[in-house]
Amino acid sequence: MTAERQTQENQYPGLAECETLWREYGTPDRVIGHCKAVSAAAGAMARRLNEKGFRLNVPLTEAAGWLHDIARADDYHWDRGADLAERLGYSDVADIIRSHMSYLIDSKKEEITETDLVCMADRMVKENRYVGPDERMDYIIEKAKDFPGAEENIRASFREIRALKQRIEGIIGVGLDDLLGSE
Repeated sequence: MTAERQTQENQYPGLAECETLWREYGTPDRVIGHCKAVSAAAGAMARRLNEKGFRLNVPLTEAAGWLHDIARADDYHWDRGADLAERLGYSDVADIIRSHMSYLIDSKKEEITETDLVCMADRMVKENRYVGPDERMDYIIEKAKDFPGAEENIRASFREIRALKQRIEGIIGVGLDDLLGSE
């Protein structure tokens, strides 16, 4: 199977296809581990929210998590990864990949989307494990320490992530640290 084709019966790539795509694209193992952990966290949140009456697309959420950093070693990895997903016919996945680096979570909006969950998971997973928003924020601030104004923007973004985390926990009736820390 080559990465340049999509089977008609699958609207979103499964893990096996993503593994093929990672190999074909040369995605580093450490990035693959991160993508798997993001997908697991986002998928678990989507499933729990669906149990409470939401109608989130779990296969889309998981696929976008698996592929969000497929091109992480490239400049503009969000565009390169999205372009790849588009070429394969996964436009919904591509939309999430393209926006994941600049997406601003808005904890006050009524709807919770697949993009919210993938982006939130990406901001709570460090390397290949769920660490929650605080540890991940500290890690990102350290990486951005040479960029003036970055810390303030990062802290503001993570306030929204924490607020959405708390909202989701209230809906599903379990702490995400408990749910995702064991994923």
